[in-house]
Amino acid sequence: MTSIAVPQGIAGARSPAARSPEQARTRWRIDVEARALILVSAVLLAFGLATLYSASAFKAMDMGKGSAYFLLKQLSGVGIGVVAFAVAAKVDAEVWRKYAWHIMALAMLGMLITILPFTKTIAPPILGARRFLFGGSVQPSEFAKLAVVFWTAMIVVKKGDQMRRFSKGMLPIVVVIGVLAIMAALEPDLSVVLFFALQMGVVAFAAGGRIGHFVLLGILGAPVIWNETQRLQYVMERLLGFADAAGVAHATVNYQLTQSLIAVGSGGLLGVGFGEGRQQNGFLPLSYDDFIGSSIGEEWGFVGIAGVTILYATWGWLGFRIAKRAETQFQRLVAIGLTVTMLVTAYLHLGVVVGLLPTTGLTLPFISYGRSNLILSMFLTGILVNIGSRGERIVGSGATDPLAAALRRE
Repeated sequence: MTSIAVPQGIAGARSPAARSPEQARTRWRIDVEARALILVSAVLLAFGLATLYSASAFKAMDMGKGSAYFLLKQLSGVGIGVVAFAVAAKVDAEVWRKYAWHIMALAMLGMLITILPFTKTIAPPILGARRFLFGGSVQPSEFAKLAVVFWTAMIVVKKGDQMRRFSKGMLPIVVVIGVLAIMAALEPDLSVVLFFALQMGVVAFAAGGRIGHFVLLGILGAPVIWNETQRLQYVMERLLGFADAAGVAHATVNYQLTQSLIAVGSGGLLGVGFGEGRQQNGFLPLSYDDFIGSSIGEEWGFVGIAGVTILYATWGWLGFRIAKRAETQFQRLVAIGLTVTMLVTAYLHLGVVVGLLPTTGLTLPFISYGRSNLILSMFLTGILVNIGSRGERIVGSGATDPLAAALRRE
């Protein structure tokens, strides 16, 4: 904690209660950006629960469950998410710097469990990939996204001017994040591999990384990504199908995209109405998960898609505002990394459902079904709220110490 010298005249004028540690406490004052971020997140969450129910009711009944089956499971994630949000909003964001290595180690352990040959009982293949634990309840790659931001922010702050040298700065970072990326590639999940690289690059660049280093990494990494793309047949099929969207040869690969475009197109300007969508009645697979944006487009139309887009843009603007006012470099980099994580995930999803991007399998934060992503979204929102808060020392019977109120967290 940075020490501040207090003039003797002012110090002597303090009451005994003001000098008594047992009668002083810290109160967190939430800035307007953080309050607005909570409001935007709450709107997205409420809209997401309503959309999820509408998009999943037919699937749930087809499984022999009640129409609210997926909604109730999502609500359990909301309960955990609220606790995660409260903890993150209360705990000083600098704590994550101290435990960045521990968080990274846990992320690597979780990713490792999904690819080991003798762990299939707890990490079974789902749709041809081993990305989940305990039957789909936990997705380690979501936790790893958080670990990448924390760890990269911590390491670049620690290295300081060494980031100007490739061997001392970027190379060690690439090695550690590369281990996570290799695990993700073995699941396989190439989208997460690229996401880890993007997060690392954004945080390192915001910390003053040299552009030449990123160009070099791009040149070295391009052949590796291309080889992985060729190795993973489903990735090549998606890319070729996207390039030839109207081709008969890729009709099977483009089935999801075609049904998504039908859903969005039939929504028109104002949509067909809440609960009136037809594509989720067995025509569009994962209409409540990877393609829930299609359900929004069908039931709420262009206005719905545009409204959600604006809400995420507002969320991102508030996140960057909080980053700009952050107290330390670590907090600023974490805020930037988490904001970019949210925005990229959301806009990649929306880009896929309207046919602007190849199918990636990314969920829509706060809205898509999936408790891991939901809890992550609420947790990182809590972290941003904490970064956007200020600590005040309350002394005596409740008066604010004017000098202590000027102090900021370290």
